[in-house]
Amino acid sequence: MPLVGVLMGSANDAPLVEGATKTLEEMGIDYEVKVISAHRQPEKVRDYGLSAPERGFEVLIAAAGGAAHLPGVLAAWTALPVIGLPLATTELKGTDALYSMVQMPGGVPVATVGINGAKNAALLAARILALKHNNIKETYETFKREQAGDW
Repeated sequence: MPLVGVLMGSANDAPLVEGATKTLEEMGIDYEVKVISAHRQPEKVRDYGLSAPERGFEVLIAAAGGAAHLPGVLAAWTALPVIGLPLATTELKGTDALYSMVQMPGGVPVATVGINGAKNAALLAARILALKHNNIKETYETFKREQAGDW
């Protein structure tokens, strides 16, 4: 059963999100990928957010470029942690998406990683899941030890 839902606003975003899915796979974390547009399919975003906890999801990663409403709309419809992944898909090179995500109104938090920071989005999801799942905690701690060895 997937623990992480990975959403993107457009199928064109898939190459920029690949770092997240690859990292989740490397850590042995089950995930689901969906393409749902906050602008063209707002009811689908609502349904996904409302049903995510009962379907076993514990963390959601929402990737979007431009106006980047997907993470905020999703966060409005769920109590699960939402990690915003701003994508550089416009002339503004992702700064528009970043600002959209980090400027959420009070009461609708979205944790946000850097522009095109797909790997960090997955690692943040792993850190959150490690609070509850010992196998993920062990995998994450191994990753950190191996990373430290690179220095």
